Amino acid sequence: MPSGNKLFGKRIKELREAKKLTQEQFAEKVNLEYQTISRIETGYYFTNYKNIENIARVLDVPVDELFKFSHLIDPEQLKSRIISEIKCFNLAQLQFCYKFIMNLKEFNR
Repeated sequence: MPSGNKLFGKRIKELREAKKLTQEQFAEKVNLEYQTISRIETGYYFTNYKNIENIARVLDVPVDELFKFSHLIDPEQLKSRIISEIKCFNLAQLQFCYKFIMNLKEFNR
């Protein structure tokens, strides 16, 4: 599963492309170098809050919209990661997880 930086970067790219802006055009509007935009979009670099505010302003979205990237996570990769994490749980933790999952299923009906 991609890291938070990679997911953030994919979301920025998705929103930028929806505005039909190139990296160069976007960088100019955000007042950053286009290489910095490239690094953000690839997840190589995360930026500071001032730049995040500028990015949101240029994309005409609230700041929290930049962090809505759950649709970019592959469900199969997520399932695999959850399974690998719970393999080290003890019985009590597994029972708790089972109850939690069953409650979620009931809640979503």
